Parts: sequence; C-alpha cells; structure tokens
Amino acid sequence: MKKTIAVIFAFIAFVSCASAEKFLFKYKKGDTYRVLTSVEEDVIYNGVFSHHARILNRVSVEVTDVLSDGTGVHSATFMASDESSSVSGKHFSWGNTYKSIYQKSPQGVFSIADEYFMPVIRNLPVFPDTDVTKGQKWSADGYEAEDLRRAFKMQKPFAVPFSAQYTYAGKQKGADGRELHEFHVSYNIYYDSPTPKGELSLVDYPAKTMGHSEQVLFFDAEKGALDHYSEVFRIVIETSFGNRYDFRGKSNSQVQDFVRTADEKTVEDVKEIVENLGIENVNVVSSENGLVISMENIKFYPDSDRLLESETEKLKSIAEILKKYPNNDLLITGHTARAGSVESQEQLSVERADAVAELLIKMGVREQNQIFTRGMGSREPVAPSDTEENKARNRRVEITILDK
Repeated sequence: MKKTIAVIFAFIAFVSCASAEKFLFKYKKGDTYRVLTSVEEDVIYNGVFSHHARILNRVSVEVTDVLSDGTGVHSATFMASDESSSVSGKHFSWGNTYKSIYQKSPQGVFSIADEYFMPVIRNLPVFPDTDVTKGQKWSADGYEAEDLRRAFKMQKPFAVPFSAQYTYAGKQKGADGRELHEFHVSYNIYYDSPTPKGELSLVDYPAKTMGHSEQVLFFDAEKGALDHYSEVFRIVIETSFGNRYDFRGKSNSQVQDFVRTADEKTVEDVKEIVENLGIENVNVVSSENGLVISMENIKFYPDSDRLLESETEKLKSIAEILKKYPNNDLLITGHTARAGSVESQEQLSVERADAVAELLIKMGVREQNQIFTRGMGSREPVAPSDTEENKARNRRVEITILDK
C-alpha cells in the first residue's frame, strides 16, 4: 500500500514537473517587430457622453543591443492615429510620432528615462524567475505612464502604480498551428496624486486616478515574445477643480515581425522590377522610414481625387510589388505643385493620398489597419516649381513600405 502511494505521488510530481515551464522574453540584436493596437473607446466628461473614438496605435521596435544578463535595449517609434481624421473614414491617417529608448529584462521589467512618454503600460507582463504550472497565480508591480502634457501641462509622464494579478491558463494552438501560452492579467488602480507645490498648485491637475483592466495575453515561449493580446478597461480621472474624465473601452493588439526594405539590395531589386514592368514616372529610393516608391506626374481628373484609368493600371503593377512585403505597413503621402492656396493644396494632397490608399485596400494589398495616409501639400518639392515638367514631378504620391 505504501509503495503504491509512493508511486502515485512520484507520478504526480513527474507530471507536474513535465508541465512546468519558465517564461522569458528573448532578445536578439537587430530583431525588428511592430505592434498594432486598435482601441474602441467612449469618453465621458462630467457625467455626459462626449464622443466615441476609434484609435490605432502603431509601435515599431528594433532591438539595438542585448546586455550580458539578457536585457534587451529597445529603440521604438510610437504613432497614434484616429480613424475620423482621414477623408474617407475608412482607414487611418498618419499621426504624431514619439521616440523612446528603453531596456527590458528577460522577465519583462522596464528601465526607462523620464523624458519618454511611451509606452504607456510598463512592467506588464512580468514573469516570475521560476517555473510556472497551469493554474499558477502570482502578482507583480507595474505602472501606467500617462501623457498629460496637453490636458494638464505636465511635462513628465504621470506615473500611476498598480499591482497586477496573473494566472497561467495553459497552452493554446494559434491560428497558424504554433503553440501559444495563455495568461490572464487584471489590476485595479486607485491613486491619490501628491499635491503640487508653488505655481502648479493653482493649475488643474489629476487629483485622483481610478480604474480597472482585464487582459488576456498569448505568449510564444519558443520565440520569447508576445503574439497578441486584448484588454477591457476603464480609467477615471478626477481633477483638483472637480472635473471628471471617464474612459471606457476595449483594445486588441497584434505583434508581428517585419523585414527591412530600405537597404541597398532591396532598393535595387525593386528598381529592377519597376524597369522590367515598364512603369513610367516612378522612382524608388530609401528613406528614414523605409523604401519609397514615388509616383511622379500622377494624373487625376482636374481638381479631383479620382485617378485616370492609366494611373489605376500603373497602381495595379505597383500593388504586385507591395504584396512581396505583406508584414510591412504602408504610408501613402500626397504631394502637390505650388498652385492655389496653401489650404487647398494641403486638402487636395490628403484627398489624393486617401484615394490611392482606398484602391490598394480594394486590391487586397493590405488590410485597413495596415495602411496610413498623410498630405504634405507643396511643402516637400523634389524640384523647383518653375517649369511644367518640374511641377509634374512635384505632383506625386509616395508609397513608403515602412521599416519603422
């Protein structure tokens, strides 16, 4: 009997050890990835519904170094866009960008200077430095770093601490068959801000911050990286002047690798494809943001954002090139020659960039949330607008295959 019990306990111990796993972030110098987060949010001000926002946050990251303890040094570019700012309302315009440099340990703990406002949520997830079994729970401290420069003129990130509660829910199969690990994370926020001193005490400031977050994370242990995650949240800020801001919503995030396209070889390869296809008035160059395919002398119907049929056919050829880099997002930038008012040039350049974006979406080149637009008017000419030929060059649409 004693021997049987001993065997049973040994078997249980064996199964427990076999199913235990240590989770770590793995970093490799030169790795690049981007995170796309779509947010659906209701904003309520002083008890009255203000508006609904659909926001896309895009983060592109490069691991620039790996320290001896496995900590990764990250260089990141953050961009936030509101769908309503595009002319068509069917895709996102390119918003303001923010740079950040930070370190992240294999367990997920951040080290970042006060000058950086992004990312907002830090130290989440944080994994224990031990093996984890299904159903195991643990807690770890984190914080939200809110950017309140515009609302409250705060020149440093507003740090709101929390203690996150974790549960390991076990293994799942991803859509592509990869093994992913599911974690449930929740935290509550209740934070009384220190009372400002001096002149700042006369300014409205966030006196109390409350909230709740429920997240489901999927982690690729073999790769050592998050795969995707979702969140349901509510954040309430009560100010010293008695105002109340209430943010309620949900978000979904996808993490994806992308390839660098602005290198010399890729630029030359794309140039060769353009030449072989006989596409006229198209230049291919590298830029800080990625590889740029510039459609110069692009022809629309007069004072319109509707492309001539010849230009639509040209765009179909370019679309086949863009499909070779499916994991890289696209930025469509409209440009005009100097003619008319600055405002009219700006508006027309936005409308034409939107028109090209919509065609690329219809052609199946990218999903709606993988393509961004902006209009530069006549602010970035490639030639002096002193001849009709030069004006035609400046009247262009640039398609950037984004590296960052």
